[in-house]
Amino acid sequence: MYFNGNGKCVFINCKLGGMCMSKRVVVSFGGNALEGGDGSFSDQLSRIESSVCEIVDLVKYGYEVIISHGNGPQVGRILLENEMCKETPLVPLDVCVGMSQGMIGYYIEQALRNVMYKRKIKRRVVVVLTQVIVDKDDECFGKPSKPIGPFYDKIRAEELEGKGYILREDSGRGYRRVVASPRPIEIVEIEEISELMKKGCIVIACGGGGIPVIRDERGVIKGISGVIDKDFASSRLGQDIGADKLLIVTAVDHVALNFGSKDEVLLDKVNIIDLERYMREGHFAEGSMLPKVKASIEFVKSKKNRKAIITSLGKVIEGINGVTGTMITR
Repeated sequence: MYFNGNGKCVFINCKLGGMCMSKRVVVSFGGNALEGGDGSFSDQLSRIESSVCEIVDLVKYGYEVIISHGNGPQVGRILLENEMCKETPLVPLDVCVGMSQGMIGYYIEQALRNVMYKRKIKRRVVVVLTQVIVDKDDECFGKPSKPIGPFYDKIRAEELEGKGYILREDSGRGYRRVVASPRPIEIVEIEEISELMKKGCIVIACGGGGIPVIRDERGVIKGISGVIDKDFASSRLGQDIGADKLLIVTAVDHVALNFGSKDEVLLDKVNIIDLERYMREGHFAEGSMLPKVKASIEFVKSKKNRKAIITSLGKVIEGINGVTGTMITR
């Protein structure tokens, strides 16, 4: 039994004397979900400390957990700071992704260690700086779609467009800069990640979708400008490490049809056939819910009995047990 922050009692589906049968889950935190508030470093750290309590609950109940996270707001700010500074050389976008991995990974690892120390739980935590191979000919490089950085009003967006930036309206929340978002093909450090998990470590990997790299005909890898969608990277990660569940933590409790309208319908449980139909009908926004839905379908299709869950911060335990959120099945 588990009590969430609202005092609601949630029953955990466990076996073997109160512990869950060993299940492996990828928990994918959205960059926007981790930020909130004013976006300051102290605000981000406070929000992350709250969110990792749920990760520790999963560990307590017998789950093998691997954590991935988004970086949209954070990498956008790093890029903006970089471009505004005239005294230092420009840093490529792939390097900015690596910087965001280190920053957010540091926050998450430190918060996890502190929460587990308080609860007297002994587990090792490791952040893996992760490179992800993409296709240099991916069509996305000609069609930027990944929102990064802060939200702008229309006037400021038009000013930035005058400087050559590409901006798109983002789900009624304002305008954001968009960059190329290639699909992940291969996780370079997957063997190291798997070995760490075998040793019982809680691994933080594929931060910000992973650093996008390409491999040439000689096998040499090098960075390429772009930001990989963390949900597609998390799906790839989950498939490669043999995860049973993919849990995507975002800013809303459920996937919804007719989102934001008076006819909005929340989805509690949905199979991939119906979800693909809803997707074709245009219910999910590009750069927002659509990649989460696509990544979930990809993961569930990859192996029998795999499930994906989409829900919000504070609802991780309820979501993984089907009490709230959207459960996606075959």
